Amino acid sequence: MIKIGTALFEACEELERERGISKEVLIASLCDALVAAYKKHMHVKEATNIEAILDEQTGEIGVFSTKTVVENVEDPDTQISLEDAKEIDDEVEIDDEVKIEVTPEQFGRIAAQSAKQVITQRIRDAERNNILNEFLEKKGTLTTGIIQRVENRNVIVNIGKTDAIMPQREQIPREYYKPGNRIRVFVLNVKETNRLPQVIVSHAHPEIVRELFELEVPEIEDGIVEIKSIAREAGFRTKIAVWSNDPEVDSVGACIGPRGSRIQTIVGELKNEKIDIVRWSPDPVEYIVNAISPARVVSVDIMTDDEETKDALVVVPDDQLSLAIGREGQNVRLAHRLTGWKIDIKSVSQMEDEEASKTSNYEYQEEPEEEERVVDSDEIQEEIEEEMNQQALDEEDMQSEEADETSGEEE
Repeated sequence: MIKIGTALFEACEELERERGISKEVLIASLCDALVAAYKKHMHVKEATNIEAILDEQTGEIGVFSTKTVVENVEDPDTQISLEDAKEIDDEVEIDDEVKIEVTPEQFGRIAAQSAKQVITQRIRDAERNNILNEFLEKKGTLTTGIIQRVENRNVIVNIGKTDAIMPQREQIPREYYKPGNRIRVFVLNVKETNRLPQVIVSHAHPEIVRELFELEVPEIEDGIVEIKSIAREAGFRTKIAVWSNDPEVDSVGACIGPRGSRIQTIVGELKNEKIDIVRWSPDPVEYIVNAISPARVVSVDIMTDDEETKDALVVVPDDQLSLAIGREGQNVRLAHRLTGWKIDIKSVSQMEDEEASKTSNYEYQEEPEEEERVVDSDEIQEEIEEEMNQQALDEEDMQSEEADETSGEEE
């Protein structure tokens, strides 16, 4: 046995406090490292009956070989005779297992050198697994960190036991991230790597708004007020649709708070980002009217309403058109994301012009003139010949009649 003393246990307790690695994991790593060093030293890599045992009371550790008690020994590495086993334990019988210490002499220095790398790797693996499990539980939640530095347009944020990465696409436009400042971020994803887990965080995710409302509005945390949908353009504007499950509780008023105290706290946390609180409704017309606010709406026409497409035509007063569309289409774009409806906005005058143009498009159609009869020249010649023949016949008839009358007079 190798005398270690109490220093090992003190080191294990210190590592457990600093890095959260349990004492049992560290002791198991030490035993595995000692077994690996023994196999390397004795050139018995295939041995499966070798183990290291640590006696916490005496502070000693040693390598032991487990052998089966048999009458006739065929494999000395895994078997032991009953006579030799009796020298170790008087009560041993056939087919029992005994542990025989095989710790080599002068093995302390060799074991320390060989086991150092194994123990270090085991500690790193345990630390990585602890961090991975911790942040897998935090995935999809809000956490607070400290900005460390900016590298290649990525912001490095320390969130406890590891540094997280905030990519440029998850940052708020025109936001200055100063090292040392505290920041509230949303844990997007956790990726397992060979070293420490890679944690991806966001400062522009819509769920940050949800988490802030849940923290500031007790009615949301209690389930009285429910957040139905969120549409956000980080750093500029957010629309949030809320609904009250209690008829006596106003969902919008609960989110605003007394004298606007709750909403002001959230706006301050989001660096003065505008927030529109919209009352959700199961009626799509009413929901769209609320989502277009603060613009006033004259009418909403549902064009198509099926699983694939949802189109609506919204008519607003002329002086409300720019407000309904918003700067660079921001208001109608957020309303589309919030409701899931494709919204086409037109003013009253535009609708009147379209109706007038439709009326003027009706063209007067005159009755078609009677088509002229086109006669072929051969047909004309035939008609002339028939007419001449008929005249000749008529003359012959008249002459015969006159002849008959003359002959009658002579008689």
